[in-house]
Amino acid sequence: MSEITITRAVRMPDPFRIERFSSNPKLGPRVLFFSGGSALNGLSQRLKKYTHNSIHLVTPFDSGGSSQGLRVAFNMPAIGDLRSRLMALADETVLGHPEVFRLFTHRYSKSARKDDLKGELDAMIAGTHPLVTSIEQPMRTLIQNQLGMFRAACPQGFDLRGASIGNLILAGGYLNQNQQLEPIIFLVSKLVGVLGTVRAVSDDNLHLGAELADGQMVVGQHLLTAKEHPPLTSPIKDLFLNKSLAGRDPAVTAFPTRNRKLVQTADLICYAPGSFYTSLIANLLPEGVGRAIAERTVPKVYIPSLGLDPETGKMNLSDKVHTLLNYLHRDVGPDCPTHKLINFVVVDRTLSDDETLEISARGITVLKLDLVSAQSAPYYDPEPLCEALVSLT
Repeated sequence: MSEITITRAVRMPDPFRIERFSSNPKLGPRVLFFSGGSALNGLSQRLKKYTHNSIHLVTPFDSGGSSQGLRVAFNMPAIGDLRSRLMALADETVLGHPEVFRLFTHRYSKSARKDDLKGELDAMIAGTHPLVTSIEQPMRTLIQNQLGMFRAACPQGFDLRGASIGNLILAGGYLNQNQQLEPIIFLVSKLVGVLGTVRAVSDDNLHLGAELADGQMVVGQHLLTAKEHPPLTSPIKDLFLNKSLAGRDPAVTAFPTRNRKLVQTADLICYAPGSFYTSLIANLLPEGVGRAIAERTVPKVYIPSLGLDPETGKMNLSDKVHTLLNYLHRDVGPDCPTHKLINFVVVDRTLSDDETLEISARGITVLKLDLVSAQSAPYYDPEPLCEALVSLT
């Protein structure tokens, strides 16, 4: 089998492709995202209108929020962002499983008594809780089994307040599958009728670490995002994978073969909006990611985040593109041509030309489109952003 490259002119947005995909999303394009966090969930929900074949490679390195409690209790990768993306892509029509979706998106009260929550969990495991009894067999038994495994392994004193039931099911499944994420992600995808593919970018239980410009070492994603802790006082100089939260102990992990195969089937590769380092660059750290991207001859699009990102400080758009390329070149080598890694930067029309000159000088096409509406400001409107992506496939 041979591969050829075809060049075509594209209208932006392309009404023909938009209409074709929206009329039959089952045959929609395989748009692949490197992302993490919740920034892409709105786009993911809207994308179901155009394609049921999108691919989402998500970081499992978070160390904050409810995921951290599970990571500490079970020595496992972070599952919160995976669960969030699975739910964003779930089939919410009558053809899906809305009762399973309701259970997975249910959270325990933060103000409830601990004993009451344990009783509620026990009722779910026994199948007597209303959210569980409404689920048909055999899905009900599968879910009860995962929750039962979680309950049996749960350490004394584990706090269920504010916990996502979806996270607890994923944690139980992880333990039930010999501490492997892939089988339980696959199972949950079937349970909620995920219209796309969601995978962890790495199988390993690792954390993020950063060397700052002033020489400080910071270990833990939760210390980098400024969501749970004060913002960094110095710019990030280098992001790396670390074996634990105990101190600097760099780790190496491989890009799984199954993920490489997904990249090789993509019709478009997107570096998605979100926290620049902990959601995007973190996805590029496993060995083999850059090579897989360079080997696939399809459009490669960077969509920068809008608004304030505490992780990037005073970095402008050109700085972000340079940094993104720098991390990709670490894997493919410095001689890899830019066009094999990034072809397009998609921005809102309001961005000044001065901010895009250096990017264009690299041979990267900057597409200025109407991507922010009065309703979505100051963030992207998912509809025109989806239309832009499917137009490029």
